[in-house]
Amino acid sequence: MSFPNITGVVARVFVEDLEAAIPLYRQLAQDTEVTRFAFRDVELARVGPFLLLSGATEAYRDRVATVLVRELGPVVSAVEAAGGHVLDGPAPAPNGARLIARHPDGSVFEYIEVGDPGPAA
Repeated sequence: MSFPNITGVVARVFVEDLEAAIPLYRQLAQDTEVTRFAFRDVELARVGPFLLLSGATEAYRDRVATVLVRELGPVVSAVEAAGGHVLDGPAPAPNGARLIARHPDGSVFEYIEVGDPGPAA
């Protein structure tokens, strides 16, 4: 039995003040765990299905969503076979290998390889 490659989609939310925004997203997600990290000049916080971004976010505002996958290889194959392009990566990042891809319809997605989280519930 094989499992789907996509394990989740994370909504990207651009905020002025990360500290002020976190309580609402914790309540919405009913999740008390907040994972904070930095990437280049951006401060980020993962709260359930939300990825809050603050700081120098201009270069990242074209991304539709962050898609969590078991493996990046099938993503590259599918995007390129459909006429899309990998814009950046695959490369290491704070949460796993990542790539940025432009789909043939023009939408841009970030994909992060999270490995095999086990069977879905």
